[in-house]
Amino acid sequence: MTDAPSPKTSLIARLKTWARGIKRDVVTVYFAARDPQAPTGARLLAAVVAAYALSPIDLIPDFIPVLGYLDDLLIVPFGLLLVMRLMPDEVIANARVKADTLLAKPRSLWAAACFVAIWIALGFYLATWML
Repeated sequence: MTDAPSPKTSLIARLKTWARGIKRDVVTVYFAARDPQAPTGARLLAAVVAAYALSPIDLIPDFIPVLGYLDDLLIVPFGLLLVMRLMPDEVIANARVKADTLLAKPRSLWAAACFVAIWIALGFYLATWML
């Protein structure tokens, strides 16, 4: 007997793959917005979509049940899809190469830990200074 993947595992794997694809597409759209060969209207839309996707400010705050995540699940993917359709193929191809290069760079957990430690130290200093 072969072990078939459980539906939960395959759903989680598909969601992770989808999320990685969205991340790659956001970075691709960011680079496409900066490409001078792209049409002005498509560049403007790409800049808006990339800024919205990368911004910590949401149209609908995430603390609102269900509605808070609709913008992340609907607006960003549809905006990415629209930009991908409006951009010329060569612009998207060049932007994908740049995005893949950027996303392939190794990340340092040590550097991340240093930044977290600095923020904690600054927060502690600020809290003691305020009291």
